[in-house]
Order: sequence, then structure tokens, then C-alpha cells
Amino acid sequence: MSYATQAIASQQPPSSLQPKNAAASAPQADAAIEFDKVSLRFIAPDGTATLALRNFSMSVAKGEFIAIVGPTGSGKSTTLNLITSLLQPTVGEVRVMGKKVEQIDPRIGFVFQADAVFPWKSVRDNVAAGPIFRGTPRAQALKLADEWIHRVGLANFGNHYPHQLSGGMRKRVALAQTFINQPEILLMDEPFSALDMQTRTLMQDELLRLWSASGGSVVFVTHDLEEAIALADRVFVLTARPATLKRVYEIDLPRPRVMSEVRYDPQFIDLSKRIWDDLREEVHIQ
Repeated sequence: MSYATQAIASQQPPSSLQPKNAAASAPQADAAIEFDKVSLRFIAPDGTATLALRNFSMSVAKGEFIAIVGPTGSGKSTTLNLITSLLQPTVGEVRVMGKKVEQIDPRIGFVFQADAVFPWKSVRDNVAAGPIFRGTPRAQALKLADEWIHRVGLANFGNHYPHQLSGGMRKRVALAQTFINQPEILLMDEPFSALDMQTRTLMQDELLRLWSASGGSVVFVTHDLEEAIALADRVFVLTARPATLKRVYEIDLPRPRVMSEVRYDPQFIDLSKRIWDDLREEVHIQ
């Protein structure tokens, strides 16, 4: 997880495929996550100040899947860190379920870009680790882990160790590790970026299946526009640093979505072109 610069944003109740002006957005009453005029400044050891995030507001509804895209260094991962309290805003306020973020909320799950598994533990023990840490008796936690290992298609690999698994299989372990704790909010920082295209597509389908059954909110950071559009209810486009919200796109594609098929939908292709036009302007600013 990156602790470098920046942040994200969103608002506006969705209504059409048209992009929405960030300034017109307003917090939602049923928001799971809210950024209220947040600015974030980093101070270097030599005293130099860097403004990473500027007057940033966003709202993510309960049960909503949002994706965040932006140029490199625009603050995508930093926004996730603000939601988890690993970073604190210089100005403004971040709220989770209506309460100001001051510490890590146990209702939040986080899937990292790198594999966050214990290499010395079996798949079964890795998946059971979260419930055990939260106080679930070991026997009950292991039984629950077996159920989740089966759900993510690893029923025959419970006694294997991470080094014995492929990259896609380790990501399945990571999803089981996260969903076993029944998070109300799931933060994902480019979790599939290291996978080959075929495995990545399978994992995207797996994520959508698990999310649709959970009813939780997802904030998904990615550099891949197609991934963002195919997964999300809304896509937030960030400006170059200092980051603010440039545009919000509602993704009015029917669910359930099949990743290998949705990319050929005419609306998908149109959205890809328009979001890329927005993003390309910001890349040229850098």
C-alpha cells in the first residue's frame, strides 16, 4: 500500500450515462463514506510542503461499487489511507457510516496490490486468521474458513502454503481472507494488476459475485479504465496533483455483468472513449 501523495472523490446521485460535474455533487444521507472539503498536505524533512489533495468532497452510498482512476501520483491510494485513518486530513473531515474517521474501523476490509498472506501459514490458517484475531474460537473459525475456501474455488488447497499457489490462487485466498470478516466497506488498491489478462478477468468475475452477495460498499483503485467501467456503478476521475474530483461517470450497464462480454457493449466503448479523454488531459498536465 502506498503512503505517497493524494486522494479521491465523488458525489451526486446517479441518473444517466452523462459525466457529472464534480462541483455539483452533494453528500448522500445514506453514505457509507464521505469526504467533506478535504485537503491534505505533506511536509518533507526539509520543510517543503506538498499539497496532495485540495478541497475534495465525495460520497459513496451503502452497497455501491465505485472505481477511482487518475494519473499516476494523483492520490488514489492516499484516499484509501484517509478512509482507514492511516492518514489524517489537514483540512476537512472524512466520515465512515456518519462518524468522523479517527481510528481503523473493524467494518472495513482492505485488499492490497501485494499478497497480504502469512507465508508460514496454510491457506486454511490464513483465511481463519481474521476471525481468530476478532475473538472467534479456533474450531469455529476453521470451519468458517473451510466454507470460504470452497466459495472461492480452492476447496482442494486448504492445506497448501502460499508458495505452492499461483498468483490467481493467492488472490482468491486474499478475497476469502477479507470476505470472511463480512466487511461493510471494502477498499481495494489495484488488487489484480499483477495478474495475466485471463486470470484477471476470472478474478474480476469472482469479486463481483462475492460483492453482490455481501451488500457492502467497494472503493476500487485502478489504472485500468476498462476494469473500472466493467466493475463499478460509478467511476471517479481525479485531476493531476493537487488532486480534486474532475468528473463522475455513472455506469448504467445492467448487472450481473460478465467481464468477458461487457467490454463489447456499445455503451461501454463510448464510456471508455469519454473517460480516456478526461484522463488524457490530466496526464498531459503532469
